[in-house]
Amino acid sequence: MEAEHIPGGLPPAFLGPGSSFTGFLASYAPDLLPANRRYPDPVPGFDVPHGTTIVAARYGDGALIAGDRRITMGNMIANRRYEKVFQADEFTAVGIAGSTGMAEEMVGLLRMELAHYEKVEGVALSVDGKANRLATLIRDNLPAAQQGLAVVPVLAAYDTHADEGRIHSYFVDGMRCEERDFAATGSGSVFALGAVKKLYRPGMSETEAATMAVQALYDAAEDDSATGGPDLTRRLYPQLVTLTAEGFRQLPEDTVAGIARDVVRGREERPDGPNAPVL
Repeated sequence: MEAEHIPGGLPPAFLGPGSSFTGFLASYAPDLLPANRRYPDPVPGFDVPHGTTIVAARYGDGALIAGDRRITMGNMIANRRYEKVFQADEFTAVGIAGSTGMAEEMVGLLRMELAHYEKVEGVALSVDGKANRLATLIRDNLPAAQQGLAVVPVLAAYDTHADEGRIHSYFVDGMRCEERDFAATGSGSVFALGAVKKLYRPGMSETEAATMAVQALYDAAEDDSATGGPDLTRRLYPQLVTLTAEGFRQLPEDTVAGIARDVVRGREERPDGPNAPVL
């Protein structure tokens, strides 16, 4: 007798061998997947909250990912305290830029993907596997992206097999690229990358990498109105997360506040930031 005919039994979809949670949903409840939704035609003047600038870099102990705290909606500041870096699993974080509502749902699905895989297979998915799963979710979001609800994240992880931090960046169609040293996304990413290129050094310490990230976000905030810099008056500082052999760790607010205050103090002497050697 088929399982679906057994009183109290699970439907066949629950008994399949698949290790993909979205694959399970596609067979059991496809209407729950964002990719299967129908979106109305764009409406002129329709705005949704958007996250902006994310910076990530490899350093001596692993990888660091940082985000400013500002959310915008059109030309308005929708929120000043939003945290744009999310934990995906013990060794993985995702920094989001774009539609915050769609991004939160996407990160939630990724969490389920990674947890489901580990429960079914008995081992954690590899970093490449995690990056590919996120790429699929971004690709599935393309219909929404065409309606102005795009999500373009950065994934940072610690590879427990290679004992190193790794970073993947994405495009709106789901294309992924593994970055050698650093990456950025969001409206202020061009300016943030300019600062990171100037300041980055292989094998940086955690404090050096964190300071570099705050400097980059400061530069982004100077030229991109959607990026929020350190706000000492409101005690609002960037969100900084590290991925190391010890796992996901969000730097304490006091630590980030000290770095932010030092950066702002340094800008009083050099408004354009620290100089890098020419050679």
